[in-house]
Amino acid sequence: MRSKKYLLLCLLITTTSIFSQNDQATISGQVTSNNEPVPFATVFVKNGTNGTTSNADGYYELKVNPGALSLQVSSQGYRKTGTTITVSANESVTLNFEIIEDVLGLDEVVISATRNRVERRSAPVVVSTLKPRLLTATQSISLADGLNFAPGVRVETNCQNCGFTQVRLNGLDGAYTQILLNSRPIFTSLLGVYGLEQIPTNIIERVEVVRSGGSALYGSNAIAGTVNVITKDPVLNTWEIGSNLALIDGEQPDRLLTFNASIVADDLKSGITMFGTYRNREAYDANDDGFTEIVELRNNTVGAKAFLRPTDRSRISVNLNAIREYRRGGDRLNLAPQFTDITEELDHDTFIGGADYELTSKDNTGKFQVYTSASYTNRDSFYGGLGGGRTEQDSVLANNAFGSTRDLAWVNGLQYTRTFQNKDVLTVGTEFNHANTEDIIPGYNRLIDQSVNSLAAFAQYEWKPTEKFTALIGTRLDNVRVDGDYTIGGIDRGVDINQTAFSPRLTLSYQFTEELKLRGGYARGFRAPQAFNEDLHISSVGGEPQFVILSNDLDTEYSNAYTSSLNYSKNVGLLQMDFLIEGFYTTLENPFTLVSTGAVLENGSILEEVRNGEGAQVYGSNFEFGVSPNPKWQFQLGGTLQKAEFDEPQILFESDGTPGESDIIIEEFVRVPNLYGYLNSTWIPNETFNIDLTGTYTGSMTVPLVISDTGFLQLNEVDTFFDLNIKLESHIDFNENFMTTFFAGVRNIFNSFQDDFDVGPMRDSDYIYGPAAPRTFFFGVKFGKLH
Repeated sequence: MRSKKYLLLCLLITTTSIFSQNDQATISGQVTSNNEPVPFATVFVKNGTNGTTSNADGYYELKVNPGALSLQVSSQGYRKTGTTITVSANESVTLNFEIIEDVLGLDEVVISATRNRVERRSAPVVVSTLKPRLLTATQSISLADGLNFAPGVRVETNCQNCGFTQVRLNGLDGAYTQILLNSRPIFTSLLGVYGLEQIPTNIIERVEVVRSGGSALYGSNAIAGTVNVITKDPVLNTWEIGSNLALIDGEQPDRLLTFNASIVADDLKSGITMFGTYRNREAYDANDDGFTEIVELRNNTVGAKAFLRPTDRSRISVNLNAIREYRRGGDRLNLAPQFTDITEELDHDTFIGGADYELTSKDNTGKFQVYTSASYTNRDSFYGGLGGGRTEQDSVLANNAFGSTRDLAWVNGLQYTRTFQNKDVLTVGTEFNHANTEDIIPGYNRLIDQSVNSLAAFAQYEWKPTEKFTALIGTRLDNVRVDGDYTIGGIDRGVDINQTAFSPRLTLSYQFTEELKLRGGYARGFRAPQAFNEDLHISSVGGEPQFVILSNDLDTEYSNAYTSSLNYSKNVGLLQMDFLIEGFYTTLENPFTLVSTGAVLENGSILEEVRNGEGAQVYGSNFEFGVSPNPKWQFQLGGTLQKAEFDEPQILFESDGTPGESDIIIEEFVRVPNLYGYLNSTWIPNETFNIDLTGTYTGSMTVPLVISDTGFLQLNEVDTFFDLNIKLESHIDFNENFMTTFFAGVRNIFNSFQDDFDVGPMRDSDYIYGPAAPRTFFFGVKFGKLH
């Protein structure tokens, strides 16, 4: 009898469930923008669990329970929109959505703020983004060209012989910035020297920038912030081939050929995108002294990124990149390097790869990730030459100035994210990073043999007690082991450190109104003693190579970063406005400082030493203003006003006792302008034509120059620069499967370029500043199925 009642109850429950499902209403329609379909837009019930995605033609179908519903539509690159609708049981409703382009990116989704997907405007941490539209408008060929167009960010070139570039965030040099590739910290110290020019922009989906320590969960080196390069995912079936020719100073060619192709399955469960770049740039000599200011460059990059969805709740993705780059600077590039006065020649062979697995819970409240990524670089190099002389010793040193470098970074991690009913979010994880660098130049008795292992655990809780207030509380615990041997010219140094560091992070945000948001935060960071990117770079002074070595008994460097910001953003019809003012204050304890010792080794090379300073502070404000009256017009202006100074006077040059020389003491950082910024504006009068006007401003700064004859250092106050660019672009759509784009323009219209380069074989190759290139004319074409 009981079994019959139980069977009847089960049948009743099953029947009720079936009837409940049959009572659902169906909402269907198309998502469009400017009467064009928007593929893969998300249509969902606000504060509910029902949702779907539009197909390649923008059509969607959504099953919902009857009643009053608030429907919303979102898609990356478009403004979020929604409507309220009431549906009855078994009713079929047609509901189309017309969405507007999000020109200023107010509703775009970012991941660098919290390690999870979140809308940029509602993120508790300020995130600036650089998207392909901006990189195209600025005619940026590599990552190094486009990074200047975000507040607090400045890319500078540091060597005439090899083209070493670094990115400075809030005035701190490149070693203070954590560069991520697809959210993984595999950008090693060696890649930090030349890697910014090795990542082509045609593979970039967007670049996310988090400033001033707000990104502590990504690693100990994120003292100045994080630059996260997100590469393109396969989204649509597209292909594109492009070619560009630039003429530096109207003379020296810089040739570029690119291709991109993506294939996505009809069921959207798998896809692959492939890309390739070939770049051939001739060397440029600005002052006709026979020595390069812009180096010769050959770059071949190929890669792919793919995904597979085994189930509706899981996703596997892999990415592979291969980079082969040759660069050379100095004089007489047609000769073997050992027969020149000065040559820096580098041949990089780099492999970058990674894999991720994601699994989402049935109720979409939990997400588990496991990942692994690695980069490996094999580099052959030559640093040296005859230095303007032709003695037997010069020839011996030059013939033995060849070197080799092996550089490996490998990161493995786990992350779990849980979203609670009150919208609080918990993120926990663990990560193991291994880095090994071996840099050898036998002729100079030069060796860097360094191994860094870091085991970290991180946790973060995003607390939302009210709709307006959010607190982001997080920490990262790192156990770092550094084992390094550093030798140059008979001087031996070593680092053997095993330490554990605790890096807390707290960010508070309050939404005064829908448009006005206040944020404030604190983060602590550290850097264990080791060779960073600038320490792996070799420059030439007085015809001799200049090396960097770590001093004995270096202490760990710590930082405390404080930020506050006020953000006003508003959509009114077609109008978009966005205004950000951000203050920052960062203190450094035991900062690593580079001191020119004035010492000359037995082999003739010059020595610089990394030492602990007394302390430093960097403070100022970033600002950004953007307005778009409609999708045809856009204007953005941003910049930084700051000071970077030492707590106590700091030695920059230490005299060796030569008569007439004395120590040079500085109180502020060198190579850091107190004011710098950018602008970009776009006019799109119709679908077939657009004009872009972009530019950067670099304020006056102090730049050190080594006097070739004596080796003495002098400080020069250099002028300001305004680098303005214009680009015109025309589009022809022959049909939906074949389109062509023609473009042309001028970079650095006013030829705002350094005019006091050091000259000859005895020059200081590090005395370079300002815009990366003089006036440059460019034109090109792209064709294919672009969208």
